[in-house]
Order: sequence, then C-alpha cells, then structure tokens
Amino acid sequence: MNKVRESRAYLKSLIALLLIAGCLWAAQWQYHRGVDRHHRNFIIAAQIDKPVVNLSEITEDVRANEWRTVATTGNFDLSRQILLKNRYFEGVYGFEVLTRFTSTTGKEFWVDRGWVKAGESAVIAPEIPEIVTQKVSIEGRLRLDSSLPRGAFFALPAQGGGGLISKLNAQSGLSSETFYLDLLRGSDPSLTPIVPAQLPELQDGPHMAYALQWIFFGGLIGYGRILIRRGEILTGKKLKI
Repeated sequence: MNKVRESRAYLKSLIALLLIAGCLWAAQWQYHRGVDRHHRNFIIAAQIDKPVVNLSEITEDVRANEWRTVATTGNFDLSRQILLKNRYFEGVYGFEVLTRFTSTTGKEFWVDRGWVKAGESAVIAPEIPEIVTQKVSIEGRLRLDSSLPRGAFFALPAQGGGGLISKLNAQSGLSSETFYLDLLRGSDPSLTPIVPAQLPELQDGPHMAYALQWIFFGGLIGYGRILIRRGEILTGKKLKI
C-alpha cells in the first residue's frame, strides 16, 4: 500500500514539474515577444522621425527604410485600382483604396490612399475620393509588400477597373515593386486622404506582464505541490500511528 502511495506521489510530482516547465516556457515565449515588439516599435518610431527622403535616393536595401516618409513624382492610374475589404475605422466597416502609381523614374507600385466607408449594401461600391491624373508630387510612408494589409479583395472593381493585384499585374503585363506607400499628402489638396492608413499601435503590449504571470503560475504549482506532499506525509504518519 505504501509503495502504491509513493508511486502516486512521484507521479504527481512529475506532473507538477512538467506544468512548471510549461509555465517557464510560456513566460520565456512572452518575454521574447515583448522584446521583439519593443524593438519593432523603436524602429518604426525612429523611421517616422527621420526627415523626408526622395524615393529615387533609395536604391538599395529598401527594407532598411520601411516606415520612413519618402517623396516622389509621377502619375496615378485610376483604371488600376483595388479595394481591400475588412478594414475598420472607429468601428465602421470600409475599405482601403490602393491605386497604381508610376513615378517619373519608371517605378510602378501601389499607393494606399486611405480608408473609405462601405456602400449601403454589398453590391454598391463605396464612394472613392476623386484625384487628379496629371503629374503630381506625393509623400507617403514606405511599406514593404510583405506588410501589405491582409484580406480578400472587394468583388466590385473601383472606378470601373481593377481587380485582384495578381490579376491586374497579369493583365497589364507589368509587375509591382516590392513596396508600396501609405499616402500622407501631395501637391494637390485632393491627394490628402480623409482617413489615411493607420500606423500600428506603438505600445509594447502586455507581454512582460504575461511573462511574470506565467512565472507566478509556476510558483503556485510548486508551492501547491509542496503543501499537498506535506499533507500526504502527515496523513501517512497518522495512519502508521
């Protein structure tokens, strides 16, 4: 009987150790997530604070300039325009408007012109602000293609043209640059978005608090196991008496 009791005690202790190890792993995972997020926020804030640079000056290592405000000159092509759905602003459903832009240096890329409210129904396209098609100068935050907002594309074409990015590129025989711009302003007042593309929240989040919480949970498991084991030992002594 004592051997069975001892075996159960060892099993309980093993389970407690595994749970503690799991808590420590979760704490470490949350800690590294917090460190990575803090590093990302630091980089974004530092890039935003840098002075405006001409896009033509960024010839190498585009990734090192992500989030920096760049300036360029060229033309918008309103016949090549797409809408990203599932975008919200202050709790209101809408779309991000992306329009093809060709710079005077020959680069072709997408420009996020900001958020627009959805139409009254799924078959009614939203009202998209008009912009000039003549040569204009614009300023926007440089974004990598890998950080393009995820989501399916709106089924209706904007301004009577467009479609999916891949379909647009295939039909036009053109390919986009590996980056796009979040439009901030331009040489014409119509270029300033009513609701520009939003920056991510530059907060470190609760990751460090969660890490401490997991350590606390691990400590509770260890302390609880000690109390239970102590009770088992005392109970065993009473039975012997």
